[in-house]
Amino acid sequence: MQIDGILISESQLGSALNVCVHETRSADFAMLLSMLSTDALDFSQFHLPKSEQSEKDSSEAALKRQFEIGPQKPLAPEQYNMLIGQHNAQLIASGAMTTFRLKENLHPEPLAARNDKKHIPLEVVENLEPAAKNRLAKSLGKLTLVADKQLDAAAFYDQVAVGGMQEMLRTSA
Repeated sequence: MQIDGILISESQLGSALNVCVHETRSADFAMLLSMLSTDALDFSQFHLPKSEQSEKDSSEAALKRQFEIGPQKPLAPEQYNMLIGQHNAQLIASGAMTTFRLKENLHPEPLAARNDKKHIPLEVVENLEPAAKNRLAKSLGKLTLVADKQLDAAAFYDQVAVGGMQEMLRTSA
């Protein structure tokens, strides 16, 4: 058995160790093992052939394709749409939950009906105290509140006395 060069790892021996074991040549087996390097870093499992690795595409679109992720659910539509969710509500009311889930996964509806960050819902505005409501109206440039308008008290009393407003007062009472 001839070995060319310096013997460092068992991969250089090929099948020589295997042959020694099967033919019960323990002296040859011991000699081959003693000729190997004693440094663990020279073992063949630490010197695997290196393959050329291409740089992986880790963009969002590639990851969505790899993990089969559907379209992203938008927060709000580009244009104001009050009818968002109407079709989904009909599906849920009719008990077609499977159809609803499929439709929502394929074409997700936006979470909100409006894409205005400065929009304050009417319920919130109505529950503000008058000073805050006035500040909000002035900052948005809307019409001033009725409390800020001047009331012509004399003209109001004249209309009440003449009777033009008495019918309205009777119906409300």
